[in-house]
Amino acid sequence: MTKLSVNINKIATLRNARGGNVPNVLQVALDCEKFGADGITVHPRPDERHIRYSDVFDLKKNITTEFNIEGNPEGKFIELVEKIVPNQVTLVPDSHDVITSNAGWDCVENMQYLTDLVKHFQGFGIRVSIFVGTELENIAAAAKTGANRIELYTEPYAANYEKNRQQAISDFVKAANFAAENGLQVNAGHDLSLTNLAFFAKNIPFLSEVSIGHALISDALYLGLEKTIFEYKKQLTDFKIPNSKFQN
Repeated sequence: MTKLSVNINKIATLRNARGGNVPNVLQVALDCEKFGADGITVHPRPDERHIRYSDVFDLKKNITTEFNIEGNPEGKFIELVEKIVPNQVTLVPDSHDVITSNAGWDCVENMQYLTDLVKHFQGFGIRVSIFVGTELENIAAAAKTGANRIELYTEPYAANYEKNRQQAISDFVKAANFAAENGLQVNAGHDLSLTNLAFFAKNIPFLSEVSIGHALISDALYLGLEKTIFEYKKQLTDFKIPNSKFQN
């Protein structure tokens, strides 16, 4: 089954806007697990404008589902991942001043850099995923780095879903099939929502995991966190990953 990892950055953003510890980031993560989330995702940035590095340590000690840390693999981030040893690290090429991730890696240009990072993190027993667009040359290069997975950057799909959903998903289907042919598992994330998730899950082969934060936390304001996670899981539970040689 495709797993749902809940990105809790927005909870930290709300907390930091007022100071103190309300809402409690750790408690929300534990509630997400209790309500059925398969994993927790965080994306710490150097300025700690949402998730703080101290949050990551607290989460590591307390959550029991999969822990995914995503971010730009620079010095402080690399040191954090080495100390935490999450189940998965997702390498994202976002600059410090972006509001949110807005592009995948140029894996061809950065192949040696990514190869070194993949080998380094895998040496700690961490699964490594590389954030990419649908360009097949980048996916081929990601496979050559030795990465375990790619995460497809799905903002273009979400942006065009209402206009023409078949056209919006076409490149993602090709990318997922190509990734599988090259020995990569497939994750996806960015702007997936209750509006577009079911169609994506139904049509994308070999979809191992989706990471969703902004839309899910926003929906929870109206539906409540428990019902929201139930509704997101419901979009995924009817669609099984085809039998494959992949493990982890």
